[in-house]
Amino acid sequence: MQPYLWQFFVIAFAGWVNRFQQDAIEYLKEENRVLREQLGGRRLRFTAAQRRRLAAKARTLGRDGLKEIADLVTPDTLLRWYKELIAKKYDGSQRRGPGRPRVLETIRELVVRMATENSTWGYTRICGALRNLGHDVGRNTVKRILAEHGLEPANERSKRMPWSTFLRAHWGAIAATDFFTVEVLTRHGLVRYFMLFVIDLKTRRVEIAGISHQPYDKWMKQMARNLTDVMDRFLRDTRFLIHDRDPLFSASFRATLGAIGVETVKLSARSPNLNAYAERFVRSIKSECLSRMIPLGENHLRASIRAFVAHYHLERNHQGLDNELICPVRESKRTDGGIRCRERLGGTLRYYYRDAA
Repeated sequence: MQPYLWQFFVIAFAGWVNRFQQDAIEYLKEENRVLREQLGGRRLRFTAAQRRRLAAKARTLGRDGLKEIADLVTPDTLLRWYKELIAKKYDGSQRRGPGRPRVLETIRELVVRMATENSTWGYTRICGALRNLGHDVGRNTVKRILAEHGLEPANERSKRMPWSTFLRAHWGAIAATDFFTVEVLTRHGLVRYFMLFVIDLKTRRVEIAGISHQPYDKWMKQMARNLTDVMDRFLRDTRFLIHDRDPLFSASFRATLGAIGVETVKLSARSPNLNAYAERFVRSIKSECLSRMIPLGENHLRASIRAFVAHYHLERNHQGLDNELICPVRESKRTDGGIRCRERLGGTLRYYYRDAA
């Protein structure tokens, strides 16, 4: 057979194969379109294994070849999957060792606590204090931790003494005073009475300095004299007395206290938290006593307040004192004997105790 006949057969066969492949491709593309119509236009989700198989096949076709036949996904998507397949092959992150470990949360809390409680401590001083506790922390680490918590360097923190630090520094020599009011039902109608009290911040003992429906400057001056009486003065061990900016705390009131060495400290405006202990007593006496009764005249009001103050000192547990009593009696922690209940104000205030041995 002549050579040109072989060439003719080869070309004819190649044309037939190419036409068959094109028909097969067109059929598969049409089949894919039918399947997608059956899915209602929903987006196909491929597993990781399916993406790897499609990406491997797409590599041999190239972008131009994919444009002709790709129907389920775009050529760019297939090529991106292939690049991710290569990147995953050479990904060494799983074999990479950890970097510098993060500072333990307990150490971070210690750094913040030391800087907060000691305004003059710098980075080096905090490092030394941590070393005393067995923690070797670098100076820059301390600096970074404080910056993350918004704490300034020592030279800035030491310029401002927190109010809580001031209170602790003078604990046992500082008291607070304030007013609270009660509407009393009298024969002349409702009358507002003002109660002036003083509280020792360390022991939480309270003294009702005076009760009046018309407090004025001379009355306040007399209350100051009563509190500083030589024989039985509530403020005998007090060095500072804090109060708000009420005009009743007049110059003569402050001068009377200052004459015997009690320095008054006027609080900033709109800062009730600075007198939190006094505010807490007002909340207690109102919620536990005065808001649960109708004061019928001044005498009834005074008797009710005396009863609560006695209950407050002898029978009421205080969370700020580790849930203890201010003035505990010896039998208060007995575990034997019958249980008794002492009632005040008709059962509004109750105290449970055991019979004495």
